[in-house]
Amino acid sequence: MEIPVVRSVFESNEKQAARLREQMKSRGMLILNLISSPGAGKTTLLERTLKDLSEEFTMAVIEGDLQTDNDARRIAASGAQVVQINTEGGCHLETSMITDAMKSLDLGGVDILFIENVGNLVCPVEFDLGEDAKVAVLSVTEGDDKPEKYPLLFKLASAMVLNKIDLLPYVNFDAETARAHARRHNEELKIFDVSCTKGDGLEAWYGWLRDMRAARKKAVA
Repeated sequence: MEIPVVRSVFESNEKQAARLREQMKSRGMLILNLISSPGAGKTTLLERTLKDLSEEFTMAVIEGDLQTDNDARRIAASGAQVVQINTEGGCHLETSMITDAMKSLDLGGVDILFIENVGNLVCPVEFDLGEDAKVAVLSVTEGDDKPEKYPLLFKLASAMVLNKIDLLPYVNFDAETARAHARRHNEELKIFDVSCTKGDGLEAWYGWLRDMRAARKKAVA
C-alpha cells in the first residue's frame, strides 16, 4: 500500500527565503523581521530608530497590515523609503510578498531593511522571510506571561524589545517575570528595555543594530 507524502506547506516559502537571504547577504544588506502583537509599538520603535540613526545608516521599511497604509505614511514622514503590503485579511507575510514589495524600493546602498510584520504572535513566526534575525517586540501593556504563552517567537528571535517601560508604574506588569519567561526559551536572547517616547534604553538597541550591521559587512568583505 502506498502512503501519500504531503510536502510541507512551508517548503516553497523556505526555498524562496533562503534564496533571498543569500542575495541580500551578497549585497551586504541586513534584514530584520519585527514581530509583535497589535499595538506593541513596532511602528513607533521604527520611527524613532529611523530618525536617530539616519546619519549612520540608509534604511528602508516594508510594512505589513491587513488594511490601510496608516503605518506606512508614518514611516514615510521620517524620510525613509517604505512600501506597504496589505494582506486583505491574511495573518502573516510570506517571502513572495517581500520580493514583490522590494521591486518598489531602491535597494542600492540600503544598509538595513526592516520588515514590520502583521500584528500577530502565531502565524508570522512560522514563515521565514529571508531575514537575518527576528526581533520580538513586547510592551508592558500586555501580559508578562506572553513569552510563556507564545514561546516559538521568543525561541527563534535574536532580540526582544520590551517597549513602553515608562508605563511600568501604571500597569500590572512584572518586567523580570517577562524576561525570565523569554530567556527560559532562549538563553542567548538579547533584551532591551526601552521607552520610545522618552528615549530610555534606545542606545542599547541601537548598539545591537550597529553590531549586527558590522557583522554583516564583515561577512561580505
